[in-house]
Order: sequence, then C-alpha cells, then structure tokens
Amino acid sequence: MAFAYRDGALCAEQVPLEDIARRFGTPCYVYSRAVIEHNYGDYARALAGRAALVAYSVKANSSLAVLALMARLGAGFDIVSGGELARVLAAGGDPRKVLFSGVGKTQAEIEQALRAGVLCLNLESEAELARVAAVAARLGRRAPVAFRVNPEVDAKTHPYISTGLRQSKFGVAYADAERLYREAARNRQVEVTGIGCHIGSLMMQAAPYAAAAERIVALADRLAAAGISLAHVDLGGGIGIRYRDEAPEPIAEFMRAARSALGERRQTLIVDPGRSIVGDAGLLLTRVEYVKPGEAKNFVVVDAAMNDLLRPALYDAWHEVQPVRETAAGEASALYDVVGPVCESADFLARERRLAARPGDLLAIMCTGAYGMAMSSNYNSRPRAAEVMVQGSGAHLVRKREAPEQLFALETVPAW
Repeated sequence: MAFAYRDGALCAEQVPLEDIARRFGTPCYVYSRAVIEHNYGDYARALAGRAALVAYSVKANSSLAVLALMARLGAGFDIVSGGELARVLAAGGDPRKVLFSGVGKTQAEIEQALRAGVLCLNLESEAELARVAAVAARLGRRAPVAFRVNPEVDAKTHPYISTGLRQSKFGVAYADAERLYREAARNRQVEVTGIGCHIGSLMMQAAPYAAAAERIVALADRLAAAGISLAHVDLGGGIGIRYRDEAPEPIAEFMRAARSALGERRQTLIVDPGRSIVGDAGLLLTRVEYVKPGEAKNFVVVDAAMNDLLRPALYDAWHEVQPVRETAAGEASALYDVVGPVCESADFLARERRLAARPGDLLAIMCTGAYGMAMSSNYNSRPRAAEVMVQGSGAHLVRKREAPEQLFALETVPAW
C-alpha cells in the first residue's frame, strides 16, 4: 500500500507525512507516483492487443507533474478548456492525442485547438458544429470532429455528476445524432472522425457502461451503413473508486465491456478516466488548530478548509480521515466534525469521526487526488495549498504554496 503506517507514522510510499509537513507546511496535497502508474497500468493491461487510447481526464487533477507523468506513460488527454490545453502542452503532452470536450467552447478556444492540432473536437450541439466550421473556414483548415451523444443510460450516481440522460446539458440527443452526423458529413470544413459518450461519474458497476457502449456502437454501425465511417469510438470515463465502503468492479470489467461492445470492429477504442487514475493516489495533509467541544457537536478545527477541498460541501462527499500518528490503544477519543476556518457553515471536511485529536496533530484526508486541488479556490482570500509528489523515498515539491501577495497581484485600485 502506498499510504500505510510504518512504526506508528503514516507514510506516503517511504516518506513519513510528518517529514512532508515539516518541509512544506500544511495544508498540503500529497500524491503517490506509484499509485498513479499502477492505476494507469490497469487500463493499459486491460486494453492490450487492441487499437486503443487512454485519454486522461485533465479536470480530475491538472497538476503539471501529474500531466507530465501521464504523458510519459503514453496517455492522451481529455480536456474541457483552453487553459487545460495549455497545461497539457506545457507538460509535454502530444496534441495529437488530445480530445477537446465541453459544452461552451469559445471561438478563441476552438482556434487554439485547431492551431495546436488536436486529435478531435467533441461537439455537444448543432450550434457548436456551425461555430467550429466557421472558425475552421477562417483558418483555412478542416476541423476533426465527433459528437458526444447521450445514450440515455442512467449511470445511477449523484445527480450532479450524471451526464448521459436527456435532461443533461451535455451532448446531443440520441434521436438527433444521425441527422447531425449527416449534416457534419456534408460540411467541407469539418472531418467526421469519431463518436463519443460519457454517462456520469462514480460508476460502481460495469453494466450501465456496457449498455451505453452497446448503444453507441449500434449508432456507429448505422452511420457506417449510411456511408459515414468513424475512426474512433470514445466511451468516456466515470469509473468510481472506494471512498468509504463502496465496492467498484475492477477496471478490467469495465474495459472488458467496452471491448465486447466493439468486438472485431476496427475503430480505435478511447476511454477517458480521471478519478480512477488519480483519486486514491492523493491525500490532503492538514494540521489541527483547535479542539472545540460543544453541547450538540464537538469540532476539530484544522488549517485546511472547503476552499482546499470542496467535495464534502458540494456533494456531501465522504473522505476517510486518518491521524498521521497512529492512535495508541486505549487513548481517549470522541466524535468530531472536522471543519476549517472559512466563514461558512458548509465548511466541513468530515462529520462525526472518532478521533483522539489535540492541537498540533496532523490529519490525512484520504482519496483526494481527484477533484481536490483542481476544484480549490481562494475563497476568504486563502492561499491555495502546496502540492508534493512522492516517489519511493523522495518527496518533490511540484507546486509552491501561494503567498498572500499573489492573491491580488493582478488587481489594481483606480485613481479615484
């Protein structure tokens, strides 16, 4: 295990978290390179022997260190903004392995993507097709495109992260897809290269993924019969991880479903995992500032907050909380809410956890490698945390902690 106790101290690989806190301060995100490589390897092994691309979902964790590691492993990238494209390129990613998704691409972002030479623009509306064609015409290029199609399969997950139903803002309706593909095929400014879908996140069972894959492949077959051949089929990501007591099916089961749906078809199979690669590869290291007993609740106030980790406040998400120094047998403990200093009642990281906490203790908020730092903010004018990547016995600072003066470095006060 990458995160385990050694002589009573919680470690990241071979590095005690106490050492990381001393060197880099808290709050601090800590990532295990070994876990990221292992999780990516699960996909690579499951897809071996077939034309396939693992396109890492950048929105899960866009740290340059993570992106550079993914590029070295051979991954492609699924992006949703021009800023993410810039990050991928800065990290050494190959633009020819980049898929640009998202419902609201601006003209500037489309131009940026076409000039960079991305693999595909995933279209999510008829209006976007027209916009992409217009930008491509102005640049004198043909834009490689695919439609993100809603297969109307329920991922059976949190409503905020269920994205493949007809009421979703994402993608185009399954019933409209063939008409839109015929329209795109007639447009000389675009080149139809593929088809895609993404039905949601935190899927625990492969059955919804398999059902979506079968509907998308059936649609691809009908398009081929109409003379519209596709080079790739993108089945998205969304495979869940264990945060508490969930039991997600192995990655290999999801990939087996994808391979079964495509069978012997020659299209390249693309998948877009994010959380399942980086989620359990990271933790948020935080220090106890106060222990505050109360009549109705007891609180442990730490130096991390909802601006550092938004998921509990946004989704009521559960993250395991581990003491960095192992609790001794018989040590007095109590139930606590773990909260931060932000001026919001929603500022909590965990609720009703049994801890033996004292001021100065270090806590690890587990499984925060995905949608942790990536969703962080400067709310309450709080500098964002440092990030550290661990490799064996080495700990590398991959993002410095923000300084207060950086928070307003781009601001000016008018000469009234």
